[in-house]
Amino acid sequence: MCLGMAWLEQLLVWLVVICVVVALLKLLVGFVLPKLGLAGEVVAFVVAAVRIIIWGMICIFAIVVIFELISCLLGSGLGMPRIR
Repeated sequence: MCLGMAWLEQLLVWLVVICVVVALLKLLVGFVLPKLGLAGEVVAFVVAAVRIIIWGMICIFAIVVIFELISCLLGSGLGMPRIR
């Protein structure tokens, strides 16, 4: 099937990856442009970048687990009944 569950799962994972990259780029632009003080801003930048990456990993993990559970549920015959 062309538009199966695996396709949707991969699409959602790539969507999360793109959102993480965009968030990191916005953070980088906000960090590089002002160039005010480096000591406090570097630590805040690193902490914010790590938080974005961790949330991205959590979202990808949740997407994979949810799709595995859905495919297991549908594969065991507990899904929607087929109409003849």
